[in-house]
Amino acid sequence: MKAVATQLGKIVLAELNKPELQAGHVLIRTEYSAISPGTELEFVKRASDQIVTLGYSAVGIVEQVGEGVHHIEVGARIACYGAPYVKHAEWLCVPANLTAVVPSHVDPEEAAFAGLGAIAIHALRVADLRFGESAVVVGLGTLGNMISQISQAAANRVAGIDLNSERVDMLRGQGILHMYDSQEQLEANLADAVGAAGADAVLLCVSGPGEVLINKSLEWIRDRGKIVIVGDLTAEFSRSLMFRKEAQMLISRAGGPGRYDKGYERENRDYPLGFVRWTEGRNIVEYIRLLAEGRISLKPLITDVLPIDRAQEAYDNYMKPTRTIATIIKY
Repeated sequence: MKAVATQLGKIVLAELNKPELQAGHVLIRTEYSAISPGTELEFVKRASDQIVTLGYSAVGIVEQVGEGVHHIEVGARIACYGAPYVKHAEWLCVPANLTAVVPSHVDPEEAAFAGLGAIAIHALRVADLRFGESAVVVGLGTLGNMISQISQAAANRVAGIDLNSERVDMLRGQGILHMYDSQEQLEANLADAVGAAGADAVLLCVSGPGEVLINKSLEWIRDRGKIVIVGDLTAEFSRSLMFRKEAQMLISRAGGPGRYDKGYERENRDYPLGFVRWTEGRNIVEYIRLLAEGRISLKPLITDVLPIDRAQEAYDNYMKPTRTIATIIKY
């Protein structure tokens, strides 16, 4: 089968064996997979001479179910998340814990972003925002856009900033009005957007050096507010600014509890709901529910749908000053 991989900083199409079905897993014929540019382009930059597959979020049709899987039927469409089980490949063998059934009325192109949806939801859970509280989202790419939409759907007050005015206009067009393409505009309207005391949390969905941005975020939050680092951002900041507000600095790790736990993922052993309310798998389910109920929409973000044979073009587009926001690969 074909799979998208990287080697020596280039995108290559690898020929892999079709995965074999394991107990607790489901075998999926992939329909679409979503590119996560921040994570994947970093892999490409660091690539050695070893071939490494890319991708972690997809949707497809179940062709077989493994021993012990009783809640998923052959022929069902499911969204799935989590490398190394999920990748840009024609066939996937995924632990049932890392899947969610997609209702027939949900667009599979939007369902393909289930992994990023789980990451966005977990970031908001880390921020621990309650009804009526507020967030500032910095960086309105796919992940920041999702966080903004989900926060709005949860009846939080939300403001956002991105230097790309097209991303800003997109969210304004979806009814999230306090979106800005400059720091000056955000600060001029911050009190109206989140309240005079400042935001309860700032979620940083960007990458790179973090000192200037984190220090500015410490000015935007209320006393004892939170900074949540979602992107690949260095965690350098002013101790005096943090001390002044007794702020919390938090890291949001992937899609939620269960990620990187071989027992939960590979061996498909779920955590008891009474002890771990929200796992990465339950966050995937919630993302699909939000789509199914029309509370969020990813369609405006999808700027490119390309076949796997044009994978190089899909990644090259992210390196150009073009309109590319979200890209999915079609199988």
